[in-house]
Amino acid sequence: MPPAARIQRDHDRPAPPALLAEAGAAILAASLAVRLVPFRTLAERLSRGGKNAAPADAETVYWLRRAVLAWARRLPWRTLCFEQGLAAFVLLRRRGLAATLHYGAATIEGELKAHVWVTSGKSEVVGCENKEDYGLLARFPS
Repeated sequence: MPPAARIQRDHDRPAPPALLAEAGAAILAASLAVRLVPFRTLAERLSRGGKNAAPADAETVYWLRRAVLAWARRLPWRTLCFEQGLAAFVLLRRRGLAATLHYGAATIEGELKAHVWVTSGKSEVVGCENKEDYGLLARFPS
C-alpha cells in the first residue's frame, strides 16, 4: 500500500503511544528551553550537525506533526510556534532526519510578531500554514 493511502486510512487513529510519550517530553523540554535558555545558546545548538541528513517521508512528517500538535492543544500552558517547532526539530533530529527551523518576523496590525516553522527537506512539518506572512530572519542550521 502506498504511504499516502496508508496515511489516509490511519487518519482517525491516534499517534502511536511511544511517539506521543516522546513528543510530550520534547514539547515539555522545548517549553522549558524557551523560558530558561538564552536565544543565542538555542541558536548555537540548533545549528549543530544534521546538514547531510535525509528528509523525512510523508508518513513520518504526518505522525510527528500530529503528536506535537496533540500535546500543544492539551497542555495546561500555552505552547506557541516556538515550542512546537523546537519539539518537532528535536524529534526529526533524533531519527537522523533533516530538520530546518525557520525564524521569521512581520508587522501585523501595527505590532512586530515573530513566528517559527519547521521543514524537513521540502516537507512542511509544523507552523507552515502562514509562513508566507513572515519575512525570514534566520534558518537553523544555516
